[in-house]
Amino acid sequence: MPFQHPKEIGYGQVVESYVTRMHAGLPRYLVLNGGRFLSPRWWHTTRFTRHPIDDAAAITDEELEALLGYEWRSRLTAAWLIGVDRRERFRARIGDLLLASEVCYSGGAYCFALARFGTHTDAEILTAYLDRFLPRTDLRYDQPSALGALLRLDAHLGTHHADRFIQPGGPWDQWVNALTHLRDHPDYTPAEQHRWTDLHCDFANGWTHA
Repeated sequence: MPFQHPKEIGYGQVVESYVTRMHAGLPRYLVLNGGRFLSPRWWHTTRFTRHPIDDAAAITDEELEALLGYEWRSRLTAAWLIGVDRRERFRARIGDLLLASEVCYSGGAYCFALARFGTHTDAEILTAYLDRFLPRTDLRYDQPSALGALLRLDAHLGTHHADRFIQPGGPWDQWVNALTHLRDHPDYTPAEQHRWTDLHCDFANGWTHA
């Protein structure tokens, strides 16, 4: 997919307005990517969260498309805003970007959006991603985020899409064990990925009162 700066299509303001907007000395995309707002020790959480709520409701579909067509910071932020506002009309676009895996960091935000949509179709997209990328033990992409999102959807939908990935010795274990230092690492268990997705989604539920 080609990359295009939003200003080239008449939306030059969207990066500054939504992506690099500063919060407590940090650009928004960096706060979202690092999950700093989840920490009770970050004093700026309440002030920070008001702005994504407002922006998720106010940003237009055209502005979101402009951000999704640019680099990772813009795509990450757009996907977060889409997820917060649950704009399910972007499902196919988010799914295409996730499966393409063109840029770093933004994939976790795509998985967040799909987890927020919360349907069987979203589970199918995440399953397709894991089918494609878990066998690639040489690639450290967004497999953890995708598994966490799929486990959350299974829990909410009463499905078992993730079961075949996380069976002992299965695709997840093989992917993790391909790097020796990740074996038995607590951050790379399915339960921890599920917990991390729940933290993000439940926090967003609180933002939007959904």
